[in-house]
Amino acid sequence: MSNHFWITGTDTDVGKTLVTTYFMHYFQSKGENVIPYKPIQTGLIVEGSRAYYGDTEFYQTFSANTLVKEDLNSYSFVEPASPHYAARLEGAKINEEVILQHIEQLKPKYDRVICEGAGGLYVPINEQRNYHFLNLIKQSQLPAVVVARTKLGTINHTLLTLEALKINDVPVAGIVFNAFEDTELERDNIQTIQQLTNLPTLVIPKLTNLADFKTIEISNKLFFERVLHE
Repeated sequence: MSNHFWITGTDTDVGKTLVTTYFMHYFQSKGENVIPYKPIQTGLIVEGSRAYYGDTEFYQTFSANTLVKEDLNSYSFVEPASPHYAARLEGAKINEEVILQHIEQLKPKYDRVICEGAGGLYVPINEQRNYHFLNLIKQSQLPAVVVARTKLGTINHTLLTLEALKINDVPVAGIVFNAFEDTELERDNIQTIQQLTNLPTLVIPKLTNLADFKTIEISNKLFFERVLHE
């Protein structure tokens, strides 16, 4: 497993930002210099006189040290939508070469670069050339960690995501199941995916309050040893 990798997901709002931030926090606790990198973020949040983007703000909130703003992101758009559409609304186009070059610039600066995708693998980045996040991940030549739900439907969504990565020769380091509530259905979903994929897995419980983020208890510490090569 490379020290640098992608966090991708089976869908939008599956918990990629939370998992990215958890990995950042974990490696920082080991004394590593880590940067979470969200190449494309959408959805400007305005609260009174303050405006910010939720993903990079979440990174900063739970980082053990101040993160370099310029290293967190390449493209930001106001509309909370698919990157290609949010960019179109602002008369902009996303250039994947800018993102790939940014990743290469970050690698020598940090022990770990954790790249976070947007939505699922087939979210369009450049609609003119049918270029989507899966293309970007493949071109970066970095492995991926897949974030999946634990509820009904996750078996199909997770297996389809893994198949798409496999077909495109993207190494999959493991699966993170997020928002686990310890029901019988969820336990069976996770066990079924483990048996069908034989991939290392990590389970993160559902948080009732984001302020409890640092108290997350992880069910499989060996994940970091086996997958992320501490």
